[in-house]
Amino acid sequence: MTTSSPPYVLITGAAGGIGRATVALFAEKGWRVIGVDRKDFGAGFPSDGLFIRADISRAEELEAIFEKAQAFTDHLDALVNNAAVQIAKPLLETTVEEWDAVMAANLRSVFLGVKLAYPLLKARGGGAIINVSSVHAIQTSANIAAYAASKGGLLALTRAMAIEFAPDNIRVNAILPGAVDTPMLRAGLGRGHVEGADIHQRLENLARKTVNGRVGRPEEIAHAIYFLADNEQSSFMTGQALVVDGGATARLSTE
Repeated sequence: MTTSSPPYVLITGAAGGIGRATVALFAEKGWRVIGVDRKDFGAGFPSDGLFIRADISRAEELEAIFEKAQAFTDHLDALVNNAAVQIAKPLLETTVEEWDAVMAANLRSVFLGVKLAYPLLKARGGGAIINVSSVHAIQTSANIAAYAASKGGLLALTRAMAIEFAPDNIRVNAILPGAVDTPMLRAGLGRGHVEGADIHQRLENLARKTVNGRVGRPEEIAHAIYFLADNEQSSFMTGQALVVDGGATARLSTE
């Protein structure tokens, strides 16, 4: 394709809170979007894009995803590894199967997905990989060990890939969202780290823990992801971890 063709992005976890906002923003900016999720997206997916329902934690389904992507486009300008699962329970109660499921979805899928995406990114002469990690990679709490470990591993993988892919002009960075109002956040509010009789009180108490006094919106994370995908805005950034958390990790926990 010529350089005047629209840019293409593949976004995993497209049907979730951050995923939907990211799909919408890239489409608004003129990108052709390939969305992947194990759930149906429903109405509203960009008409000029491609939605693939699949489970990225399964290697054979990941291979099928990229076969369909290659039939849709001969190149990618960006890959957004956003899909994740969270197990919210004490480490001693976490089973081997649960641990492996988290690692397969949150870490192994990125390793395999990047290998499969590499030829499409290289065909464009370079591009960007954005790994959606979490503040739990650098500051965490009780009853979320498997998730924290997977997101911490994703930071190390981000740095390693940035070094290996730099000769191919492929930049690799990570986003570390804090408390963002998504279905995953709401589902995890019952693990005891935030007080409150109901979900609304828990959200309010969680908001007070951030420096700017509120929970983030998925659209705010989408804009940070787009910043790292856009080579005009972040061309000199690679191997970095961009924290977007309302200042939560800036405050001492002993205050």
